[in-house]
Amino acid sequence: MKHKMILASASPRRQELLTQIGLEFEVCPSSWEEVTDKKLPWEVVQELSFHKAVEVYNRAVSEDKALKEETVVIGADTIVACRGEILGKPGDKERAAKMLGMLQGDVHQVYTGVTLVWQEQGKTETFCFYECTDVRVYPMTEEEIVCYVDSGEPMDKAGAYGIQGGFAAFIRGIDGDYNNVVGLPVGRVYQELKKRTLL
Repeated sequence: MKHKMILASASPRRQELLTQIGLEFEVCPSSWEEVTDKKLPWEVVQELSFHKAVEVYNRAVSEDKALKEETVVIGADTIVACRGEILGKPGDKERAAKMLGMLQGDVHQVYTGVTLVWQEQGKTETFCFYECTDVRVYPMTEEEIVCYVDSGEPMDKAGAYGIQGGFAAFIRGIDGDYNNVVGLPVGRVYQELKKRTLL
């Protein structure tokens, strides 16, 4: 049975990645407030993705009970961690410049947590996982950092950069899944959906 797929995220990058691999889905951003008492990056992203997915699933199913057996929700959360510090979205230019100052000339990690929520034999099932990618960044001058921050690109992105945008000029290399850094380890998502016959 083909499931109706819902992406619990407004991220255009995640939408592009799912579309790229030929999946059809609806977008229903979560309204769950992103709070967690977890400290470890892989725990943080899994917990946040779980709450986002469950919130959207419950909302979708409560609006239409018939959807219960046929719906799978994908929730995701991405953070950047550098030398043990978690870097979320910067929010302002000063914080963006500070984050980029930490990342330049060094190696950092990008974690994406993903949660799937669906029904099986009348029971709600959830599955969480995370992927981690190492990203190496070339040294950047202060001028380059200011110029990149002024482009506006860093503002809505974890760690204050987009690997698929202008920041590509400063990427020395990665170890792991490139799409994970963009915002969704889409190959793993596809494989986990396939394993559970949710495609």
